[in-house]
Amino acid sequence: MKRQLEGVITSDKMNKTKVVAITRLKKHPRYQKFYKVTQKFKAHDENNEYKSGDKVIIEETRPISKDKRWKIIQKI
Repeated sequence: MKRQLEGVITSDKMNKTKVVAITRLKKHPRYQKFYKVTQKFKAHDENNEYKSGDKVIIEETRPISKDKRWKIIQKI
C-alpha cells in the first residue's frame, strides 16, 4: 500500500512538476497544544493539468528525479 497525502498546490511554474504543501496538526509534547506544520513535496504531473491553488491527492512512487518521489493522483 502506497502512502497518499492530501494537500494544496503552491507552485506550478515547473514543467511536469508541481509543489504540493501538506498541512497537518502536531501536538506539542510539553504544552499539549496543537500547531500547524507544513511540508512541501515536489509531485509529478505528466500532462500539466493541475494549477496553483488546486486541492489534490498525491501518492508515493519510485524516484522520478533528484527531488520527486510523489505523483499527483487526482483533484479533490
